Amino acid sequence: MWLKLFFLLLYFLVLFVLARFFEAIVWYETGIFATQLVDPVALSFKKLKTILECRGLGYSGLPEKKDVRELVEKSGDLMEGELYSALKEEEASESVSSTNFSGEMHFYELVEDTKDGIWLVQVIANDRSPLVGKIHWEKMVKKVSRFGIRTGTFNCSSDPRYCRRRGWVRSTLIMSVPQTSTSKGKVMLKEYSGRKIEVEHIFKWITAHAASRIKTIYNAEHLKEEWNKSDQYWLKIYLFANLDQPPAFFSALSIKFTGRVEFIFVNVENWDNKSYMTDIGIYNMPSYILRTPEGIYRYGNHTGEFISLQAMDSFLRSLQPEVNDLFVLSLVLVNLMAWMDLFITQGATIKRFVVLISTLGTYNSLLIISWLPVLGFLQLPYLDSFYEYSLKLLRYSNTTTLASWVRADWMFYSSHPALFLSTYLGHGLLIDYFEKKRRRNNNNDEVNANNLEWLSSLWDWYTSYLFHPIASFQNFPVESDWDEDPDLFLERLAFPDLWLHPLIPTDYIKNLPMWRFKCLGIQSEEEMSEGSQDTENDSENENTDTFSPEKEVFEDKQSVFHSSPGRANHCDAEACSCANKYCQTSPYERKGRSYGSYNTNEDMEPDWLIWPADMLHCTECVVCLENFENGCLLMGLPCGHVFHQNCIVMWLAGGRHCCPVCRWPSYKKKQPYAQHQPLSNDVPS
Repeated sequence: MWLKLFFLLLYFLVLFVLARFFEAIVWYETGIFATQLVDPVALSFKKLKTILECRGLGYSGLPEKKDVRELVEKSGDLMEGELYSALKEEEASESVSSTNFSGEMHFYELVEDTKDGIWLVQVIANDRSPLVGKIHWEKMVKKVSRFGIRTGTFNCSSDPRYCRRRGWVRSTLIMSVPQTSTSKGKVMLKEYSGRKIEVEHIFKWITAHAASRIKTIYNAEHLKEEWNKSDQYWLKIYLFANLDQPPAFFSALSIKFTGRVEFIFVNVENWDNKSYMTDIGIYNMPSYILRTPEGIYRYGNHTGEFISLQAMDSFLRSLQPEVNDLFVLSLVLVNLMAWMDLFITQGATIKRFVVLISTLGTYNSLLIISWLPVLGFLQLPYLDSFYEYSLKLLRYSNTTTLASWVRADWMFYSSHPALFLSTYLGHGLLIDYFEKKRRRNNNNDEVNANNLEWLSSLWDWYTSYLFHPIASFQNFPVESDWDEDPDLFLERLAFPDLWLHPLIPTDYIKNLPMWRFKCLGIQSEEEMSEGSQDTENDSENENTDTFSPEKEVFEDKQSVFHSSPGRANHCDAEACSCANKYCQTSPYERKGRSYGSYNTNEDMEPDWLIWPADMLHCTECVVCLENFENGCLLMGLPCGHVFHQNCIVMWLAGGRHCCPVCRWPSYKKKQPYAQHQPLSNDVPS
């Protein structure tokens, strides 16, 4: 995760340097910067109209270029970056779409339930033609979409009852705007009542209603009162201009930031005394002044601070963000960081995308889970001071020159998505190249793995995960309530042969019970030779040479995995009369006595007392089909069946992790059998 975060920060640094490089190239070729002011006199009539349309000022009654140029100058200074953005936006606005409402619920969900935006809806009555023709409606949609105003068409033929209830008996235009100045307040629907069905007149009607929500100041006394007033708004933005009404982008922002920022329009057109403006530091007209608890900030003096909707929107969002803004930002950053896995992961192509999908799902899930307690934390009432200090820190940091560069780069790359994606891809390919080179130097084999090899390894991992040992043998045997598990039956039913070949670690073999086979009343040759020695040394030799099962079994356990798998080290060729005599019976008798109760004479009965309590009594290994000899090493499985230690180890190490007799998994615990212990006076039948 930290590696991906480092690469993401490195990518942002590359974007920042690349933007400065582009600025240097433009300056070298043209000798101008994006923040350089443009003289409106040098612009053509078409470019001046484009600037006015982007700012939201009407020019229908201004036929001459001089009047249009003066209107541009009254609305604010024009920079090279704003001119470039306006011309590009003019080209991009050709593909604007409008919503077609299907009925009352669709209309209510999108229009009446939207608290922070403006909707313009054309209502078409039954058996009537629309109020605005198709060509004029397309121009209207294109014009208002610059300011975040959404458009739609409601045909009453789809829901005539709702139209009758609303009183829409004729085709008309409906505009929805928030009714109050609080965030998420009610909305009101206004109907167009003008006689002229032209784009400019309809646009003036829209901007007039939007501007009516902005507080307007017409004299110095009112300005002084408002300037010194303290209320619930921490941010206030003032527009000092010689205009009849504020630009449409300013009115649209006032609706978008309802409840967060207060927008105030100061009309200085008929002011005789402007001394108070000089006292508060306002010298130029027009001026966009941001009033904060920390002081005054003049908008338009830094990089990227254009007189446009997009520029001022990003500026205000950085100073007074919503929780949704922070969530979207974190979502973008997390997904950009997760996509780095596509280039960091080496090996097959399928492996890269599988890891990418897994990382995307994990990171997004963790992000959503992490935001839930944050939202609850922000609702606590005693965190107001923390909230204030956080916003103060944002205001201090986002009013710096570096923050203005970051906002300008954000607007530049968001308007050029192809450049953003290509730089991200190039950065990822460089990461892939250096990562591949580093792993090759480390002799990592996964770099050269193809798709089939990786899919095979993925299937091996999946099967290993499914059949991983679920029981611990550190304290074997241990009774547990969940040992009687129906998973074995389901596995057999679904995959009758798959469970015979799982890829399972063989560490559990070391914890299986081991002991040596002994017969009652039988002495080995070594013990018989000890009896012929002197009486005074007899007790000492017996204590020294007496068989110690615990010590030898421990030594045998340590050497289980050090012996060669091909060796067939069964028991030593010692005489075991009990086992040989016991097995000189018929096959049917021997089968009946292999597992269960045994009735043997005392001179040929094995010593069952040294056997673990959960092991079944037997005298033959079903792997090699040989009898147990005195002193040979035995090993038992969880199911209770017993075998030669070397035979069963080779069986299990070969990948067959199940009992040769009952096929119970050798790594899974099982309830011990309630077996009958043989009696010493039982006689074989």
